[in-house]
Amino acid sequence: MMKGEDRTTLRRRILAVRDRISLDSLEERSLAVTARVLDLPVLKMSPVVFVYMHFRSEVRTGTLIRALLALGSTVCVPQTVPVQSRLQAIRISDPDQEVAPGFRGIPEPLPRLLASAVVAPRDINAVIVPGAVFDREGGRLGYGGGYYDRFLGLEAREAVRIALSFELQLVKKVPMEPHDQYMDFVVTEKEVFVCGRNRYAQDSRIP
Repeated sequence: MMKGEDRTTLRRRILAVRDRISLDSLEERSLAVTARVLDLPVLKMSPVVFVYMHFRSEVRTGTLIRALLALGSTVCVPQTVPVQSRLQAIRISDPDQEVAPGFRGIPEPLPRLLASAVVAPRDINAVIVPGAVFDREGGRLGYGGGYYDRFLGLEAREAVRIALSFELQLVKKVPMEPHDQYMDFVVTEKEVFVCGRNRYAQDSRIP
């Protein structure tokens, strides 16, 4: 983080750099991240996994979702409920047929699934989390809406939090605010950072 840089400026700067990654490099780096995620023992022990649907220059999650489905995992993806400023977990079995652009153009499960495929947050074992900026201690700066912070902090509190990031999104220290949620793992194309101690220290301060 540059001296005197606020959260908004930091977010914009890092996302501008991420947006300049070529499509070929984006795919290559995403596959490297995916391989490291799939190798995590904690994910192998998580039967129900909540995975974000990638948008713009985020770490791609399509290969991860298909791999988890092939392994027999229950995979759910977010559906945005803007009137409540929250996320809802919807189970999918075929991302090619059951997902389409939704809130703000972000891929989401089709409306027909909402009546029968809702997954209770308490049943989710692991959450694959996107974001704009991360640090090696599990700090995360999202996109400003607070959707994942609320989902993790209030609804899926027991789930393991696995953030996907490119190396270029890492900073020395994310300027965290009280509502920001720490990650248990931050996974990049080069390394896996184990950082759950900060998450649990944070949880101990929640009444």
